[in-house]
Amino acid sequence: MIEARMWKKEDDAIRCGLCPHGCLIRERGQGICGVRGNRDGRLYALTYGKVVSAALDPIEKKPLFHFLPGTTTYSLGGIGCTFRCRHCQNWEISQAKIDELPLREIQPEEGVAQAERSGAASITWTYNEPTIWHEYALDMGRIGRKRNLKTIYVTNGYITEEALNELSPMLSAFRVDIKAFNDEFYKQICGGRLQPVLDATIRAHELGMHIETVTLVIPGLNDDPAEIDTMIRWVIEHLGPETPMHFTRYHPDYQMNDPPATPLATLERIYSRAQELGLKYPYLGNIPGSPYEDTRCPSCGAELIRRRGFSADNVGLDGDRCGRCGERIPLILS
Repeated sequence: MIEARMWKKEDDAIRCGLCPHGCLIRERGQGICGVRGNRDGRLYALTYGKVVSAALDPIEKKPLFHFLPGTTTYSLGGIGCTFRCRHCQNWEISQAKIDELPLREIQPEEGVAQAERSGAASITWTYNEPTIWHEYALDMGRIGRKRNLKTIYVTNGYITEEALNELSPMLSAFRVDIKAFNDEFYKQICGGRLQPVLDATIRAHELGMHIETVTLVIPGLNDDPAEIDTMIRWVIEHLGPETPMHFTRYHPDYQMNDPPATPLATLERIYSRAQELGLKYPYLGNIPGSPYEDTRCPSCGAELIRRRGFSADNVGLDGDRCGRCGERIPLILS
């Protein structure tokens, strides 16, 4: 076992400092995530190097639309999560316990080598919450960056400033879920709080990470127009109007069989409203064949990147500029 980072003793227990839960873990216990455990008075990363899934994915699947578009990313997932989202689409692994699923070992050096062999431009920790894999991602990412691989977290954003600061030299992109813009949703649906997610996202931005946000729009729970407006305004103010925001279609899953799927009209209204408020790059997701996944020039409206499924085709870019009017488009291309 690998000893964990970011913890301190409190009497006969351990206080974990990796995420805002700040779990107090007693002997033989685990934190809320299920993968950081107190063993003989020390905290261990119980799933270091233990992988449920490793695959080569299009970067658009994450979704990341302004970060290495058209490339593939070597994606790794394990078990456990800091949240208990009732609508989780990866609940089979995020809510699993260590002894419930077969785990195979991929050590950091081997993971980087597999990414290189695959032709991927990046490594992504995804499928479940990467924050709880802190030591593993940190070790692999440091090796990967030395070999010119970018690195990505697909995250719920529930991470402390200390942990983010440690990740910052190696972490290139922070693709974060903003699940709603009200604390009650986070408490009732996810088992967390909103403000730590906002704080972490601002900090990741300050540290120079590429940021894209995703909000799964659930009818009757987080689709209130005033709430959505407040979220968009917050992103514009704190992250900038060029931040890509993805609004994706909900469908019933896991413990949430109601409400039904998000009406397309709701998402189209959000898209239009985001543009009215000054957001330059809104996107809609989970709508097969949708033109709302295309990147358009915010200045002249020219189509620049056309997306269908998980493919991305350059149809109007000249480097990182609009081929029609010359507007610079905020893309990380290499």
